[in-house]
Amino acid sequence: METLAAVLWERRGKWSIEPVELDPPGPQEVLVELHASGMCHSDEHIVTGDMPFRLPCIGGHEGAGVVKEVGSQVSSVQPGDHVVFGFMPSCGRCPSCSTGHQSLCDLGARLYSGRQIADGTARHHARGQDLSTACLVGSFAYHTVAHEASCIKVDPSVPLDRACLLGCGFVTGWGSAVYAAGVRPGDTVAVAGIGGIGAAAIQGAKLAGARVIVAIDPAAEKKEHALAMGATHVASSWEEAPSVVADATWNRGVDRFICTMGVGDGALVGKALAMTAKRGRLVVTNIHPMAENSVNVNLMDLTLTEKQIVGTLYGSANPRADIPKLLELYSAGQVDLDGVVSRTYPLEGINDGYADMRTGRFLRGVLRYPAAG
Repeated sequence: METLAAVLWERRGKWSIEPVELDPPGPQEVLVELHASGMCHSDEHIVTGDMPFRLPCIGGHEGAGVVKEVGSQVSSVQPGDHVVFGFMPSCGRCPSCSTGHQSLCDLGARLYSGRQIADGTARHHARGQDLSTACLVGSFAYHTVAHEASCIKVDPSVPLDRACLLGCGFVTGWGSAVYAAGVRPGDTVAVAGIGGIGAAAIQGAKLAGARVIVAIDPAAEKKEHALAMGATHVASSWEEAPSVVADATWNRGVDRFICTMGVGDGALVGKALAMTAKRGRLVVTNIHPMAENSVNVNLMDLTLTEKQIVGTLYGSANPRADIPKLLELYSAGQVDLDGVVSRTYPLEGINDGYADMRTGRFLRGVLRYPAAG
């Protein structure tokens, strides 16, 4: 069949909206009509080359839609089911999945290849070439074919232009606070970078019982968003943050510091660690450029105060359990997905949406497709 998709043909280029030929799903694959896709900063990393996905590539990994066709061996979904794509496929059988760490599934080793999990070939084609798909999903498109391992069935009552956020950003931020940071009732927390992931981290920290949540972001427009999500204090810069943290924690530092900036910077890791309390934990969620190999950290401070530096992928969450759980929390009014969406765009507006994202003034853009009505 023919569909429409946003394709990146060269590094630092623009997304090109054009027809794509889509093959039928293989035995373990699913054809999905997409209704919406979140515009995650990770797709910007594909443009800049910080994440070296194979080009040409259909972007998007934070999508949701309706199953239209399934392969002969698919058992977890059927036509008509509503699904959210997990950007990290989960097989359920590898050592990571079987010990409750689906975010580290062995299938993730194939993400950068952009080819189908089952046989390493492509189902998407344009201009006579095979196309890769971001995170084996390719949700910047009206339709896509993906492996069953990437599809999580969700309740059809939840709007898909909100459910799509759980394919990556919201689960990543929420899990960074609840799982990777291990926020407990009464903890003090700082979140640096209040985009879609940072806003979710604030909500996760609040729901976990944090009594102090310091939001750090230079955009004045985000102050009210951060406070509405649950922040108790705000700082407008890394220079202002130490005094805000000190005042909020009686000079102890925060128990948990979570980095969710759009692009990580090794020079800031030491500053974050300096604001972290004794036996506190610094969680690095944001993507750093792949070529960056150095950080500035006072290792004496790390040792003598027993601090921890922890990395996290997908918020250390289990997508098959946590995506439905968070949608239930959303339906119950305990997490706010609506407030995270700053603006929606048609597929043709994708380049405008990423230009808006680069200004740093809003939380999350969402692409809505004709199937959404």
